[in-house]
This record gives sequence, C-alpha cells and structure tokens, in this order.
Amino acid sequence: MKTLALAAALAVALPFSGPFQTAQAQMAAPVLAGSPVTAETLVDRAEMIRIADTLDAAVDAKDWALARSLFTDEIDVDFTSLAGGEPATIPADDLIAGWSANLTAEKESFHLRGNQRITFTGADTAVMLSHGYAWNRMERGALPENGGNPLWEVWGTYLHGFARVDGAWKISAMTFTATAERGSTFVRNTPGS
Repeated sequence: MKTLALAAALAVALPFSGPFQTAQAQMAAPVLAGSPVTAETLVDRAEMIRIADTLDAAVDAKDWALARSLFTDEIDVDFTSLAGGEPATIPADDLIAGWSANLTAEKESFHLRGNQRITFTGADTAVMLSHGYAWNRMERGALPENGGNPLWEVWGTYLHGFARVDGAWKISAMTFTATAERGSTFVRNTPGS
C-alpha cells in the first residue's frame, strides 16, 4: 500500500483492465493521432481537455474537492514508471487522499500539459494522450542533509481514460509514463508537512 500511496501522490495516465484494456489493444497506433475532429465531437473534446486542465489546476491549488469531482468513483491508475509496483483499480477517494497527503502546503506543485490527442473508443468512452510536465518545490530539500536542492521535476506522457456518467465526462483511468526527471529525490519522495 505504501507504493500505491507514493504512486498516487506523485502524479497523474495507460489503461490496463476492463473495457479500457480492449480499447488500448485496438488503438496502439491510432491513439498517437487521435480521432478526427468533427462537428459532432468538438464539444466533447473541449470538455475532456477542460477536465484534464482543471485537474492540474485543482491539484496545484490543493482544491481536493474539485479534483475529486472530476473522477468516476473507481479509477484505473498506473504510475509505475515513477514508483514501481503494479497498476491498480482504486477508489478515487484513495487517489485524492494520497495526493493531498503528499502535496501539503509545504510542497508547491505546477503541472502543465499539451499536445492533447483524443480517441473515441465508444459512444461514452474516450482516451486522451498528452505530453506533461510536473514541478515540485519544497524548501526542506535545500537543506544539506536533504540533498541541497528544493526542486524535483518530471516530463512524460499522460493517458487519461474518460467515461460519460449521467451525461457528464469523468476521468476513469490515468497513467503517467515518465520519460525524464531531474532534481531532488528527497522532494520527490517526501510528503510535505
């Protein structure tokens, strides 16, 4: 559970079970380009991008109620590229609890995402592939005994799964695949106080 809590605390997108797994297997190459933009999908696309951007802003503002409202009740998560362990299906409340325990007032964060490509996998399901960057700062990291660096940052790829629930899009899955990181492992691995 400690690995899962650390994984939940570190980041926010590659599905691995249920209908999402089927969609993943069917679209390994098409997900890179996404589905064509049409008049019929334009509003849904804009809403999914808004939701993912709102999640980043909510996490950085430590607005955990807003962040939680963007998820289905259970979500597939995979942060193994950062924390090891195994992908899992967990209650969204547990993900938010992990993030809020790690990103306290002492630990600042900044998340940025771009190059979103959305692939519709069904009438009420979709995945969004995007590039992402996250930055964490904690002054305690600057202390010599903690490594002397208050910053940790990571670059990678997010894959958000979306499901339409009661007419509204919600995040149902999230994988982050890190491609590079630098900075203080103390800041990365130590919850704020």
